[in-house]
Amino acid sequence: MKNLIKSITCIFTLFAASNAFAAANEQVRALAKKEQPALIETLKQLTAIESGSRERAELDKIADVLAQRLRDLGAAVELIEPNEADTVRLSDTPEKIGKMVKGTFTGTGTKKILLMAYMDTVYPKGMAAGQPFKIEGDRVYGLGIADARGGLATILHTLSILKQMNYRDYGTLTVFFNGDEEIGSPGARNQHTRNGSEHDAVMSFEGGGSPERDGVRLATSGRALALLSVRGRASHAGSAPERGVNALDELSHQILQMRDLSNPKVGLKVNWTLARAGIVSNMIPPGAQATGDVRVERVADFDGIEQTLKERIKKKLLPDSSVELVFERQFPPLEPTPKSRALSAHAQTIYQEIGRKLVVMETAPGGATDAAFASLKAAGPVVEGFGLRGFGSHTTNAEYILVSSIEPRLYLATRMIMDISSGKAPLK
Repeated sequence: MKNLIKSITCIFTLFAASNAFAAANEQVRALAKKEQPALIETLKQLTAIESGSRERAELDKIADVLAQRLRDLGAAVELIEPNEADTVRLSDTPEKIGKMVKGTFTGTGTKKILLMAYMDTVYPKGMAAGQPFKIEGDRVYGLGIADARGGLATILHTLSILKQMNYRDYGTLTVFFNGDEEIGSPGARNQHTRNGSEHDAVMSFEGGGSPERDGVRLATSGRALALLSVRGRASHAGSAPERGVNALDELSHQILQMRDLSNPKVGLKVNWTLARAGIVSNMIPPGAQATGDVRVERVADFDGIEQTLKERIKKKLLPDSSVELVFERQFPPLEPTPKSRALSAHAQTIYQEIGRKLVVMETAPGGATDAAFASLKAAGPVVEGFGLRGFGSHTTNAEYILVSSIEPRLYLATRMIMDISSGKAPLK
């Protein structure tokens, strides 16, 4: 009897899988397969452009390339320079911020859908020589290819599939690319928030999982910088060190007394990552600075950790020193909502059409995202992670995407747009 039940269960599982596979939209599936070689060529083109966040000439170049690609696909395109009045300048904001690219497709329906990704990378110009574009088995390597060239390419080739199908059942399909994500989106953050408020659904195209996990994300970390400045008093380090106030000693004390602020249970992470002090080696340092990287999963946790830091710096090693803190909120966290849960569950059913499992991640892995800005006043669901699966973001020689993720991800993005447009996907 036990073997009979086991056999029946196996048959039922195979039948269910067969039905899910049969429910796939074969036209979309075939076009996704057809687009894979072209998408890889797009990745080659984009990774050759070294558009680091501070490389304005290269950012202009990639913006022009993407703008033309969108025009060729039928979009009305705007190149948007950051408006100084709309810019939130942070401690590390460059004088010239990369422009934004906005493409608008007008359809015959009513739903407004936003597809978003970014054009900048963390790498300064010249680093691509150390990791040239190459294909090795299931991996395609290149600087910025996972973060987030793969997202840019996925959007372009999803649009190509829709064009080949002559699919226009959406009301408005907006594509938005910015060039300052890796430095906190100082010029684009307010535009992201407006975009989120004006669309029925937001699909953000950062990487779609890791080599081990195929998923989308409903949560990303908020990020802040804790900027610590210590002022002491200079003196000759050999003949009169006692007349000085050693800012480096005080900074060391401050960092050591703030090493226990992380709380993994609530996703709070505080790590001191940069420090500098002094002027010359034979002078008691009159000044010292440190930067701490702060991550949170809830907006409310920003207030708590800022207050804790302010209380801690009151405990000084050297009474004659002065210690100041600037707490700079760079990204809000993206938090799960009932709307985003419902839409991501629908994405799971679409993935089942091609026999694949999609993991929905509701805890923040540590990275920050522009989708969080879009969510602040979002009219509908915001889901992150529709880009390609990969690994090695922010590394110098190990960043890649998986070739095997291209077809399923193109299928997922295309079908999501179709179901949102037709009203089959839940938005409330």
